[in-house]
Amino acid sequence: RGLKSLFSLSLKASQLRGRQQKPQLLATDCCFSSPSVSSMAVSPLFIVFTALLGLTCAQQQQALLDYLERRLTVIEDRISLWHDQTNRYAGELREFKQQIVSLIENAEKDRETLRTDMENTNTRVDRLEREMDYLETQNPAPPCVEVDDKLVEQQVTKVKEKNKRKYEKLTDCRDMISSIKAMKILKRLGGPKGTWTKDVVAENQKVYVFNGTGQTTLYEFSTGRELAASPGLSRAKHINLPFPWGGTGHTVYDGHAYYVKEGNEFQVIKFDLQNETVVDSAVFPAEDQVPVYGLSPETYIDLSADEEGLWAIYATKENEKNICLAKMDPKTLDIEQMWDTPCPRENAEAAFIICGTVYVVYNTKLPSRSRVQCVYDVSDMVTNEDAPLVYFPKRYGSHSSLKYNPREKQIYAWDDGYQILYKLNMKKKLEV
Repeated sequence: RGLKSLFSLSLKASQLRGRQQKPQLLATDCCFSSPSVSSMAVSPLFIVFTALLGLTCAQQQQALLDYLERRLTVIEDRISLWHDQTNRYAGELREFKQQIVSLIENAEKDRETLRTDMENTNTRVDRLEREMDYLETQNPAPPCVEVDDKLVEQQVTKVKEKNKRKYEKLTDCRDMISSIKAMKILKRLGGPKGTWTKDVVAENQKVYVFNGTGQTTLYEFSTGRELAASPGLSRAKHINLPFPWGGTGHTVYDGHAYYVKEGNEFQVIKFDLQNETVVDSAVFPAEDQVPVYGLSPETYIDLSADEEGLWAIYATKENEKNICLAKMDPKTLDIEQMWDTPCPRENAEAAFIICGTVYVVYNTKLPSRSRVQCVYDVSDMVTNEDAPLVYFPKRYGSHSSLKYNPREKQIYAWDDGYQILYKLNMKKKLEV
């Protein structure tokens, strides 16, 4: 029926075209155009073909529109899905951010709580240390002299002390330690063992550094400030010594370095720092020497200088348990006088001399707070009962050397590679 209807319509159209004066062009939506036709009648077969072709193009257009519509629908669905996922991710991110902010706030609160607890603990520890220092100050120091049970030996010791020649002081110095006023850590330079000091007599501000043991290079700085600012030992003047030194018992006195030559002879060397030559040397007149300090086994003789001159602190097997003292002539290196002190070697780490009084500093094998626990005065003006129990501030390890400077009233200490200054409060000795 459709073909018949289409055929009848084609006949009517051909009749109408035949009546027109000018020919017309037949065109379809499929971009097909027929050539110019004459005013003659068109055949029915051509009309049928044209109609079929127009119907096919319309179907293709409809199929294309349907395809595009389906694709757009899929794209819209995907965009909608992406939008939903983005909203979900944004919501999860906001929740995660809130959780992180909450955790950070809790961490800050915990940090503040921990800081408060640490401050409270530090305050309690400081209070406890002050109380311990107070109790240690109030309680008398344990006696340094090891008491022998035999009365005869005690009497012999007393006789020896009475027979000793009284020391004739060269100056009217009567200073003794009252307490440690302040501590200053200058820097860390060198190894755990060493010595740094100034010339006790010279007016200059030169600082001398003996780094380590068994070395031959002495370092000279023009001032302590130069030492503090120096990167290592680069700014120092290098002074080459003729012999390596042993231990850490060196000192500088009146333009000369005094040190003990490394070896078993225990030879004291006097070295002119200006001319860089050996002025004199002498073997120390003591037999069977042992380390003078129990906690510093590398030091056999500790040379020290104060207002009275040059001293030597040492120990021998004859008096193995206690420390000995000798007064030396700085010009000739002769021994002027010797004393057997009551200060034990055990747990001693270092010592220094002020106005002819030896202050022996003790510690433990596991380093703790150093303390002056034994005092010996060659003029018998100070006893252990009269001397205050002085505790050094907390430090890093153990003192390898302590050198007193009478002009500055300071101690130059070497502590595990750190150069430390101890400012002292002084008081006058009283006649016993």
